[in-house]
Amino acid sequence: MLTTSMTLARPVAPTPPARVHRRRARTHTILRARGDYTAIERALDDVRARPPSERPDALERASDVVRASLRDIKAAGDGASLWDSVSPTARRDIFPNELNRLLKCEPGQIARPSDSNDFNFIVAVTLSTSLLATVVGVVLPGDWGAFGSYLIGGISLVVLAIGSTAPGLLRVAVDRFARVNPEYRRRVARHEAGHFLVGFALGVPVASYDLGIDSSHVNFMESKLERKIFSGAKLTEEEVLPLAIISMSGVAAEAMTFDEVMGQSADLFDLQRILNRVSPKMSDAQQQATTRWAVFQAATILKENAAAWDALTEKMIEGASVTECLIAIEDATSSA
Repeated sequence: MLTTSMTLARPVAPTPPARVHRRRARTHTILRARGDYTAIERALDDVRARPPSERPDALERASDVVRASLRDIKAAGDGASLWDSVSPTARRDIFPNELNRLLKCEPGQIARPSDSNDFNFIVAVTLSTSLLATVVGVVLPGDWGAFGSYLIGGISLVVLAIGSTAPGLLRVAVDRFARVNPEYRRRVARHEAGHFLVGFALGVPVASYDLGIDSSHVNFMESKLERKIFSGAKLTEEEVLPLAIISMSGVAAEAMTFDEVMGQSADLFDLQRILNRVSPKMSDAQQQATTRWAVFQAATILKENAAAWDALTEKMIEGASVTECLIAIEDATSSA
């Protein structure tokens, strides 16, 4: 399973000090040539340096700084041309053939959770434990061999039992196993780059991102809106539609690149949480129509900015800072 999500102002996870110093040194070298982005990097550094209890307020302050800096950079013609450049079109019904033209996978597959990684993990555990049990039974003498074979062979039964009763307990192991495959690691980066780029194009600043095991996400600087969502406050459709697009942008990114989508569960949960706050309340049919519309809008933005999406994906795979990612987006956009 691919557990990934766009999040609103999630507390920024600590990064190992050595990696922080290397990243900052590399980022500062780049920023000497692109000084307009220095204020953004400084604001994000301030958030990361705060204790967890102070980060929500620091994120709000940083959001103002980042928004103002990007507006100034764009107004001066020095970059950030993609920032806040997209306004969602009016919500309408999206027909299957419209999605088919944009997506590589079948549109109906988007809502079906994939069990490919779980199946591959179970098969690998079963085959490896069976082989090991056979070897132990042959190598160890007498009762030791029999006992060792039964003990090792029972591992696959335990895994199967856990997988059928509490699959969440295997999530980290399944994700770690799946990341052995380079295509899966790229899938995660492609998914999160979709959230990052679409949010940027819609004018929602990015605070941080993570491609780590069982923690893949992009953090957006919208703590005020997050508090409204969690407090149960009602949202207008005008507030909801951009968030719906951002929520579905990771799904759209996967569906445009691969034959199946694996990371839809967390994104659909985020979207449902948002749609539940809309006033007046949406019917089930309206929510489904909004989901299809959001996927279509996100896929359109990614297709129209494919060069920036590709460049951003590579930067995120490298573990580049948010500021480096913003510069990569601008460089790709200006040269496209």
